[in-house]
Amino acid sequence: MSGMERAEQRGAQLVEAWREQGDIEVVGGHEIFVVEQGPAEAPPIVLLHGFPGSSFDWRQVVAALAVRWRVVSFDFLGYGLSAKPFDDAYSLFDQADLTTELLLAHGVRRATLVAHDMGDTVAAELLVRANERRSDVEWAGCVLTNGSIFIDMAQLTAGQQGLLAMPDEPLANSLGFDGLRHGLQASFPPDRPAPDELDAMVQLTMHAEGDRLLPRVIRYIEQRRRHQPRWTAGLADFPGPMVAAWGDLDPIAVPAMPDRLRGLRDEAGLEIEVVHWPDVGHWPSVEAPDLVAGLVADRAAAWW
Repeated sequence: MSGMERAEQRGAQLVEAWREQGDIEVVGGHEIFVVEQGPAEAPPIVLLHGFPGSSFDWRQVVAALAVRWRVVSFDFLGYGLSAKPFDDAYSLFDQADLTTELLLAHGVRRATLVAHDMGDTVAAELLVRANERRSDVEWAGCVLTNGSIFIDMAQLTAGQQGLLAMPDEPLANSLGFDGLRHGLQASFPPDRPAPDELDAMVQLTMHAEGDRLLPRVIRYIEQRRRHQPRWTAGLADFPGPMVAAWGDLDPIAVPAMPDRLRGLRDEAGLEIEVVHWPDVGHWPSVEAPDLVAGLVADRAAAWW
């Protein structure tokens, strides 16, 4: 067995181990993979993943936080181990609805919100609703990690640009494991992640033919462009505490983004803590889970 084959095998084992940590629940008429860990009576922390990832990206953060906190993570519709209907439009508004419905079903009425990548935009929509006083969940505070919160500043990878150039419809055939692996690797620093971790992320993308949906689910970038003012306002005007923790080696969501957000919150008379991690890239929860878990735990303790 070659080294690559061994990595694929270990990746499959990581996926199965994560699957065993959670359950499939019906939310909004769809089967959604949910992982909830930690003391049931503890304050909740909600983790939102990005594109083309899944809750698996948070698994080491979940393990660290769940010692003290009630941690809820899940796969958005179209991602990871959740359902991947080929006829869905994958609206970020719908993903925000799904998040709220899932949390209410779990009895979560107040929580710390933590997000990455596309999840930052879902978080922005949730904060818009909170700002407008039409949210059923109160947010004690929000932690954003690397994501294109200002899409005009994003440096899309060749793979992302290629997917956006395709028709907004499912592919006739799979993109293939090797092609997906290469594309995902381009979003990491050259020495990261471990091969088995990368293989697990690819396998979760391909689960239930999810790779055929990539030209459709990536349209969240177009939604981001259309609704930039709304979601910028959601982040800039949220009156609660906010942290933007950024890996500076990110080739996509460049480190100037959180600094721009700080300027907007300054103009609104609101504070934001900006943390720069010089040796971390686009995937802090994968590359530096201890840093992420430590920061989230410290801030959540202050907010509660």
